[in-house]
Amino acid sequence: MTEGRHGAARDSATAGDLLRLLRSGHAATRSDLRRLTGLSRTAVVSRVNALAEAGLLRVGSELASTGGRPPGSLEFDTAAGSVLAVAIGRSRSQVAVCDLGGTELAASAVDHEIGAGPDLVMPVVADQLARLLAAGAPPVLGIGMSLPGVVDSERGVSVDTPVMAGWDGVPLAPYLVEVADAPLFLANDADALARSEFLGHAREIRDLLVLKASTGLGLGVLADGRIVSGALGGAGDLGHTKVPEAAGRPCRCGDVGCLETVAAGWALVARLRDEGRDVDHVRALVAHALAGDAEAKQLLRESGRQVGELLAVAINLLNPQAVVLGGDMAAVYDVYAAGVREAVYARSSALATRELQFLPSTFGDRAGLVGCATLALDHVLSPSAIDARLTQT
Repeated sequence: MTEGRHGAARDSATAGDLLRLLRSGHAATRSDLRRLTGLSRTAVVSRVNALAEAGLLRVGSELASTGGRPPGSLEFDTAAGSVLAVAIGRSRSQVAVCDLGGTELAASAVDHEIGAGPDLVMPVVADQLARLLAAGAPPVLGIGMSLPGVVDSERGVSVDTPVMAGWDGVPLAPYLVEVADAPLFLANDADALARSEFLGHAREIRDLLVLKASTGLGLGVLADGRIVSGALGGAGDLGHTKVPEAAGRPCRCGDVGCLETVAAGWALVARLRDEGRDVDHVRALVAHALAGDAEAKQLLRESGRQVGELLAVAINLLNPQAVVLGGDMAAVYDVYAAGVREAVYARSSALATRELQFLPSTFGDRAGLVGCATLALDHVLSPSAIDARLTQT
């Protein structure tokens, strides 16, 4: 048995493998599928028919009759189901319903008390999702959710979220069972941001570092097109690395000397409040900077510089093609990126920065939701999941 160029095993590709080729755009017809997989005409027809009967493909004359592609074409039907996306933050949560292509169908944001526990946040999230799911909507196949901190994706629980007391070890799926009878997939917020780039920059660039610069600081790592989470799910915990400038400063994680104490959004907000400024959240700081406030812009640039000093180490170690800047603070992109670049070019090797690109997050403040939707889609549309679904029908 040999391996095809796009991941499907030649001569034994399943219906799920064929659907992946069609979703990715590598195939558009039965002939393409035969060429890429080595399957016989009969085998391809059988698998395509099974996908069509399950409502996952639109085929042939159906496409031609709507003025679409030629009669021999095949098209993944993104309306055959939906996924829910839930991006939980320290003071705000975003929720959305997306089709199977990742397109947002409906969305809303929910503000909540800073640091509120799951018993306060999750029922409100569930209520919002229920409101977004219109009567007669496609079936929900999966739920993608992100949280700050380290999560156990197998158990669907947070294991180390010091900034959100009461979440660690609490199963989250039960809060959503009345909304949808679908599996929950959990990731940390920086990984979700990185996953959003599968629909953005990662279409062309396989090695990326994705910085989330917001209330806290985190780093998503894409290596050769794959998310790197680490042995315990703690890869990219940039904000709680000790730096000299933060020596002795207490961090919200309970330790002292973390980068976050001098460069995270919560620390910058605290600094302005100590000066008597009426700023209660990093988004307010960003709004001031966008309005031209010189002090706010200086704080953001300095934050970028301090983050860039640590980022330079990661760049030397991993040699990414690009660094994507996301999160609330990156909304003032030119200012924040200038600080990051200054430190990176001063501290990284000439080789590592020779062709390095700095890019804004593709989806801006929607990136967390897009990443959560992508997380769910990657699971429910995987070849193994599709094959299991066809077996059950």
